[in-house]
Amino acid sequence: MELTLLGTGTPEGLPRPGCPCAACAVSVGTRARAATAVLVDGALLLDLTPGAVFAAARAGRSLSGVRQVLLTHPHDGPALELPPGLPAAGRVPDGRELAVISGHRVRAVAMDAPGTGYEVTGPDGERVLYLPPGGAPAGVDGHRTGQPPYDVVLADVLGRPEALARLRASGAVGPATDVIVVHLDHDTAPGKELRRRCAAAGARAVPDGTTVVVGDARSVPDVPRRTLVLGGARSGKSVEAERRLESFPAVHYVATGGTRDGDQEWAQRVGLHRERRPAGWRTLETCDLVPLLAEDGPPLLIDCLALWLTDAMDQVGAWDDEVWANGGQKELRERTGALTAALRASRRTVVAVSNEVGSGVVPATAAGRRFRDELGRLNAGVADECEHVLLVVAGQALPLKG
Repeated sequence: MELTLLGTGTPEGLPRPGCPCAACAVSVGTRARAATAVLVDGALLLDLTPGAVFAAARAGRSLSGVRQVLLTHPHDGPALELPPGLPAAGRVPDGRELAVISGHRVRAVAMDAPGTGYEVTGPDGERVLYLPPGGAPAGVDGHRTGQPPYDVVLADVLGRPEALARLRASGAVGPATDVIVVHLDHDTAPGKELRRRCAAAGARAVPDGTTVVVGDARSVPDVPRRTLVLGGARSGKSVEAERRLESFPAVHYVATGGTRDGDQEWAQRVGLHRERRPAGWRTLETCDLVPLLAEDGPPLLIDCLALWLTDAMDQVGAWDDEVWANGGQKELRERTGALTAALRASRRTVVAVSNEVGSGVVPATAAGRRFRDELGRLNAGVADECEHVLLVVAGQALPLKG
């Protein structure tokens, strides 16, 4: 099958009409995106959008051979004018199948939001799943038991990352599935930021007019196995770390801060962190990281190494100058060395968060300066073992490595 993406944006398109935001301001030229519509083998059109004929012509395609037009999402505005020669646009009821004269079979997949998803099987048996904007398959998944993973999935990955997580959990998306991000909106700036966000989900975005040949050998974006996310207080580093794993079905969130009896403000902070995590994530409150890194299991999100270091310094008495000089320093370095060695040997996907300190005020006490220095050493050691390192400043992620 050949899939020609006539558009890859939201129904409003990108830039949104009249929107003054920064993302819309730079979404011009090749970065502009029309509403998502997909032409399948020149015979099946998924979503009728304004300017579809011209979009097809720009992509070197024609709509003259279209035998079926299917809609996925509700059209709230006035009815779209049907280009001459095209059959009337329709919608397949959820769960029903439709045979197209071109040899394609289409099954309607029920969504958990308004709209309809479509599973398209080509004459040669290749399978594609196309989901509407803001939609995820209703129930456990949109995948029938015993079926192999889809060859291609086109979905609102950035808007509904948990939909991709559920498809992965069910086996509908496998390691070789080509996941293409569509229904792109102005929440993510185009260019490098968009590519980084897509790659973190194991997906890719393509320009309008791209033709994808289903089954063509191509490299699926590799999700970095070890990532360090650095940043200052309230920089957005934890949110960035969570984004990197939100499209995966199971994650162990390792909270190294623990609990603080009687501290209501701390409890509120912890609560806010928990509320924004996907429901399928499991929280582990521990500083015993080495055994976790040695185990097999789902991805680990460690938040954060600064609190782990605080606990480690507590354990060895490193805050006391005399203890530090008489073995505390050596014991702490052994602990940090064991952690970096475990990270090097781990086969799990790991995203670790840490504070970037030492850029401004010098701590007034020897213990404070000691913590600053040791955290800098720990961050450097962990960064050496990671394929990808990010620095988050004012909510903006700056790649330092990878």
